[in-house]
Amino acid sequence: MKSHTKHLVLQVSERMEFINITHQVEAELEASGIREGLCLVNAMHITASVFINDDESGLHRDYKRWLEDLAPFDASPQRYHHNRTGEDNADAHHKRQIMGREVVVAITNGRLDFGPWEQIFYGEFDGRRPKRVMVKIIGE
Repeated sequence: MKSHTKHLVLQVSERMEFINITHQVEAELEASGIREGLCLVNAMHITASVFINDDESGLHRDYKRWLEDLAPFDASPQRYHHNRTGEDNADAHHKRQIMGREVVVAITNGRLDFGPWEQIFYGEFDGRRPKRVMVKIIGE
């Protein structure tokens, strides 16, 4: 069995942003030479997410509004106990928990085996600095 690991570095300019990373993951699959197996894509930060969904701007706006309704940004220590430690990103931890840490995609005939419209996204909830995503591909 072969394996291939790559850490993507993304420059995230907004506090909350969704970045389509499908093409970068496909490039790593191509570089791996693996034709059958699994591809893990993992957010390497506790205030970030990796998820699969449609690349539709209205959906992304809806996600942002929905996540903000569930866990609104509030840097004060009154709303979130985590912010009493000197941090201001408690909401980002909650948003990551909702959206998930990672995805696993089957590899079939050297391609990511997606359903219709599926794309891989990096979701950032405490951005404005470089962030990492791990792509780990295993198989034959």
